[in-house]
Amino acid sequence: MQPPPKKLLDQVRDAIRLKHYAYRTEETYVQWIRRYILFHNKRHPREMGKAEIEAFLTHLAVEGQVSASTQNQALSALLFLYREVLDLEVAGIDAVRAKRPQYVPTVLTKQEAIAVIQQCDGVYQLVVKLLYGSGLRLIEGLRLRVKDVDFAQQQIVVRDGKGGKSRVTMLPASVAAELRDHLVGVQRQHQRDLSRGFGAVNLPFALERKYPNANREWLWQYVFPSGSIAKDPRSGLMCRHHLHASGVQKAVKQAARAVRLTKRIGCHTFRHSFATHLLENGYDIRTIQELLGHKDVKTTMIYTHVLNRGGRGVQSPLDG
Repeated sequence: MQPPPKKLLDQVRDAIRLKHYAYRTEETYVQWIRRYILFHNKRHPREMGKAEIEAFLTHLAVEGQVSASTQNQALSALLFLYREVLDLEVAGIDAVRAKRPQYVPTVLTKQEAIAVIQQCDGVYQLVVKLLYGSGLRLIEGLRLRVKDVDFAQQQIVVRDGKGGKSRVTMLPASVAAELRDHLVGVQRQHQRDLSRGFGAVNLPFALERKYPNANREWLWQYVFPSGSIAKDPRSGLMCRHHLHASGVQKAVKQAARAVRLTKRIGCHTFRHSFATHLLENGYDIRTIQELLGHKDVKTTMIYTHVLNRGGRGVQSPLDG
């Protein structure tokens, strides 16, 4: 007997995993495809096409008033559905598009950054120190494994970052001792997990099959593990995942309120501040591009705005 065909959203999940997309991307794409189907009264996407996609995107922009990045995310999910799952080409999408604003990143002064960091507690403070001191994205910091931290070379290897790229950035000397002490505690927790029959962690790609015992080795454990053991939604493995991003985000928001900042900041603000402060200290733009992992130097150039000191360095007539 032939097994029943998989449901559409399960086919989407399979196609995403085949491409080695992140789990967060999988969740997001499935959510947009589900919303698209519900918007058109549960019609199957194979029965729809360009006109229905345009209607959905126009609805998001006009009635939903979503940002340009949100609308583009929805479009990416639908194009993936048609091209990779249904094997249908959809071209010439002509919908009302949300306008992408000219974005200037919020940057903290060094004093503001330190003040916010000091208001964070425990492991969250250590994570934020790495975001500011190493220029990491939040998810890159949380996904760090023990083997990625090189104390001897004072560097951090960021593996499989945005766009699947890896890079090397610095490990701040002022954080090294604190990070060592933190890892001593994490290793003790890992030993307790092993004694209870746990201690495994998910490995990237097919390494789990190639090295069957590697998922319990110390070097593969997360630097910032979760406080509890839970079932992995993809593999079903009972393991200790890394800290959830929302915990760090809440800690940063509370810290910003505590120091009464008048700037709207998030975890990514520390990465912006890292790049800007390196520019102010005289480091060249290409070096900063490599540390941030930007594909194009034009992306890094946005941080040069602070060196113009407002109004492109022109002195106001009121101050003359």
